[in-house]
Amino acid sequence: MEYLEFELPIKELEEQLQKCMIIGEESDVDVSETCTQIEKKLDETRKDIYKNLTAWQRVQLSRHPNRPYTMDYIRAICGDTFLELHGDRNVKDDKAMIGGLGKIGDQSYMFIGQQKGYNTKTRQYRNFGMANPEGYRKALRLMKSAEKFGIPVVCFIDTPGAYPGIEAEERGQGEAIARNILEMTRLKVPIIVVIIGEGASGGALGIGVGDKVLMLENTWYSVISPESCSSILWRSWEFKEQAADALKLTAADMKKQKLVDEIVKEPLGGAHTNREKTFEIVKNKISSHYEELKKLSPKDLVKSRMEKYSEMGVFDE
Repeated sequence: MEYLEFELPIKELEEQLQKCMIIGEESDVDVSETCTQIEKKLDETRKDIYKNLTAWQRVQLSRHPNRPYTMDYIRAICGDTFLELHGDRNVKDDKAMIGGLGKIGDQSYMFIGQQKGYNTKTRQYRNFGMANPEGYRKALRLMKSAEKFGIPVVCFIDTPGAYPGIEAEERGQGEAIARNILEMTRLKVPIIVVIIGEGASGGALGIGVGDKVLMLENTWYSVISPESCSSILWRSWEFKEQAADALKLTAADMKKQKLVDEIVKEPLGGAHTNREKTFEIVKNKISSHYEELKKLSPKDLVKSRMEKYSEMGVFDE
């Protein structure tokens, strides 16, 4: 188990508890009362730490190396029913953007999302979850296929941004993202978006337009990352914590500004501390929102989605 800097008090208490239990097992000394006291202190410490998280600490949790990624959710939710589909039928198959058909119960869904890697080799293979234009075009191809067959779309967002390389720009990165946003606003099937980690910039928006947009509790959604914002405004990454606060990027901030529809509670300590429970919560949320959305006709669905995004923001004439 890896611990973040602000989680070190929890690590110390867990180590104390483990030592206490070992002493009890290896000797005749009764340490049950001491273990109970440590467990009580551990629970209190966890609650104190996680109920008062700063914006930057939530950013750190969203990037936790043990946090589940898109394929983890899909495998847990769909089991063996998931069939991955590849390629944009134009350039190549982008490994940072995955998608395919899967089932929750008897209902089929088109699942799409950014996928990060678990180690150096897979991170390079997945390009750190940063999709190229062909990734967004693959996502759009799958959405259009879903629309053709009346299958709802579920998008999992977890990216530090779209890939900013020269070759990506040459192949039309901006156009690909803009095209996805346009097409998603008028897609005639329900779209449920779930932000499961980082939601940065156009990289997130490229698959982020939905009838229902859900944010897990310890995720963030913003036009720019705190580090990049800090480097632009202060010419240094040292002010990333201040930038995180100023950007109002947490789930609570997004809900307050009516940019997302619901905050999905995570197990205490983050999604990585109890993966199975997190998967079950997300699975139930997808099913319940689809049950609500399927009652709308395609025309009403598009109209409602258009109105929802038209009402966002503040302006003066």
